Amino acid sequence: MVRRVVTAASLLVAVVLIGTIGYGVIEEWGVLDSLYMTIITITTVGYREVAPLSPAGRVFTMALIFAGVAGIGYSFSVIVEFMVEGHLRTLLEGRRMHKRVSELSEHYIVVGIGRVGSVVARSFAEQGVPFVVIDSCEECMQVAEESGWLFVHGDATDEMVLIEAGVAQAKGLVTALDTDADNLFVALTARALNPAVYIVARSSAVVSEAKILRSGADRVLTPNVIGGRRMADMALHPVVSDYLDVVTRGDEIEFRLDSVVVGAHSGLLGMSIRDARIRERTGAYILGVRSSAGSLDPNPPADTVFSAGDELVVLGTRAQLAALAALL
Repeated sequence: MVRRVVTAASLLVAVVLIGTIGYGVIEEWGVLDSLYMTIITITTVGYREVAPLSPAGRVFTMALIFAGVAGIGYSFSVIVEFMVEGHLRTLLEGRRMHKRVSELSEHYIVVGIGRVGSVVARSFAEQGVPFVVIDSCEECMQVAEESGWLFVHGDATDEMVLIEAGVAQAKGLVTALDTDADNLFVALTARALNPAVYIVARSSAVVSEAKILRSGADRVLTPNVIGGRRMADMALHPVVSDYLDVVTRGDEIEFRLDSVVVGAHSGLLGMSIRDARIRERTGAYILGVRSSAGSLDPNPPADTVFSAGDELVVLGTRAQLAALAALL
């Protein structure tokens, strides 16, 4: 639609230029007189001529009237359609959206908001995480607009679209497109644009996981495999599955799994888990510890000593995790 508006405006400019040049050549008038005659002719206002017209000038004027009326009529219809159908509002909203996206930093990008990506986006929205979604379908744009999500319309395999979504300043990226080839290419492009961004990619087949990891993704998940394992756990260990559902998605209270880093000036440095009394002081549980060297202990003993840079895997409510973060 924007292209049609540009075409209509170009048509009007062309008619004015042709009229001005035509009167200058045929009647040998100056630029101002030729432009004035052109304007009053194509707008059919009926003012008198600048000077008596020659026979050739009269023929040219008649032709210019037809061209001008047709051009103005077409341009007017395009502009009315542009405004009535909401294209102008869409254009202005797109500019506002671009401005809001350009102001983001340390945000997340969700590529593809189909069955998987939409769940990721809703989870980010529920947790108050700043994020941008990218998709090329028109329906997805409407879904994003209704949900209040920041949206970039385009093909994420194009690096310019990723740049527009702020990949250079992003903290993480989730690519959940339909094909493994597209997810691989997005991971590869995003890694080149931002070596520090954390990339999680969807895979449709297990055999593609290694390729996507080599392309630059930090983690690759295959939804059907995860879904199958979850169904097996529900069948084999229903009580455990019910417990996980309650503590992570309960209606009354919601526990969260999160990670917290031990700060360089924390009062817990050099203390053991036993002596720190994390459970008594905050209510949160320490489930695992990733040391600053990178090794992960999934079940740390009570005499594990905190060091600066250690990352704790913790379970608790939002309030409990906030208290632990302040303590660390």
